[in-house]
Amino acid sequence: MTEELKEIALTDVLDVPVPVSVSAPGSARLHAENVSLGYAGRTVSQALDVRIPDGEFTVIVGPNACGKSTLLRALSRLLTPAAGAVLLDGKSISSYGAKEVARRLGLLPQTSIAPDGITVADLVARGRYPHQKLLRQWSEADEAAVVQALEATNVDGLSGRLVDELSGGQRQRVWVAMVLAQQTPLLLLDEPTTFLDIAHQIELLELFRRLNKEGNTLVAVLHDLNHACRYATHLIAMKDGAVVAEGRPADVVTAELVEHVFGLPCIVIDDPVSHTPLVIPLGS
Repeated sequence: MTEELKEIALTDVLDVPVPVSVSAPGSARLHAENVSLGYAGRTVSQALDVRIPDGEFTVIVGPNACGKSTLLRALSRLLTPAAGAVLLDGKSISSYGAKEVARRLGLLPQTSIAPDGITVADLVARGRYPHQKLLRQWSEADEAAVVQALEATNVDGLSGRLVDELSGGQRQRVWVAMVLAQQTPLLLLDEPTTFLDIAHQIELLELFRRLNKEGNTLVAVLHDLNHACRYATHLIAMKDGAVVAEGRPADVVTAELVEHVFGLPCIVIDDPVSHTPLVIPLGS
C-alpha cells in the first residue's frame, strides 16, 4: 500500500478567464477556499475556490497538467495548500486525524502499489481499518462490507488471488473495491478508469452513478470528456490551474469551451442514447 493510501485509508495561471458559474452552488461538505497549490516551489493553482456540491457526481476535466489531480490531492488532505484552506464539514481538513478523515471520505489515488504477497480479499479488507477501534476489532459488519465491495466491482471471484498476479485492469477494480469497503458518503477518485477496457470503464461508471443515486457524493478526475458528460451531474472544467467553467454538463459543454480548454476544434451534438453532450472532434 502506498503512503498516500495509508494516509487516507487509515483514515501556468496567466490570462485566465473569470470562471463561468452556470448553477448556483448548494450545500458543500467539502470545499477549497482561496487555495494556492503546487510542488517544490512550482505553483500549479493560485487563489482557487472550489465547492463540491453534496449529493452530486462531480467530474473534473481538463488537459494534462492543468491541476486536476493536484486539486484532488488537496481535497483529500494529501497536499497542504501553500495558502488558503480546504474545509471538510466546516473545519480545516488538516485539523482532523487520519482515521477521522478516512471515516468521512475515501480516496482512490492515481497510482497505487500493493504490498508483496497480499491477496485481493486482504487488500480490500484494509478499507475497513478506519472503523477499527481498540475495543471493536473485525466484525460481521466489516466482513459484509468487504463482500459487498468485492461483488460491486466484480472481483469476488478473485478474492483468493495475489494482487501482483492480476492484470492492470483487475488491479484497478480491486483498488476501487478497497475504497468502497470504507463505506464513506464521500468518494474521491483520481482517474478511476485507468487501465480498464471500454466494457469495464462503463461498468465502473455505472457503479459510480448508482452510488451517487443512493445518496453518495462522488468526485472523479476523468480524461474522457464524453464519459464525463454522460455520467457527471456536475462538471468542473480546468485550464492552467484555474476553474474556467462549472455546472451541469448540458449547460457547460459547448464547442467553444472545448476548443478553449483543450485546443480541439469540434462540434457538440446531443447523444442519441443519453441525451447528454457528445463531442465530435473535427478532422484537419
